Amino acid sequence: MSEDAIRFLPYEEAVRLVGDIREEEDKHDPDQRILTVYSREGKELCWFDFDEVMRDAGVRTNDPAAKEKVTEYILHHLADWVLEG
Repeated sequence: MSEDAIRFLPYEEAVRLVGDIREEEDKHDPDQRILTVYSREGKELCWFDFDEVMRDAGVRTNDPAAKEKVTEYILHHLADWVLEG
């Protein structure tokens, strides 16, 4: 395994850490959407590209379970470096 490989937090730890996931406008590109992940204390932890997550999580625009699928995807893909901040 490469030293540069991303290591993900265990799911249970991610659940304890994450307080909210919000769809927001990218500050650097107003035409792009991001999903910002916040801790339970309201601290910004990281962000994900909205379109990439929707694609990788297999979510369609009209999917009634979209929020749950996106949340589960992010909780399984939260990099361990979020603990460093």
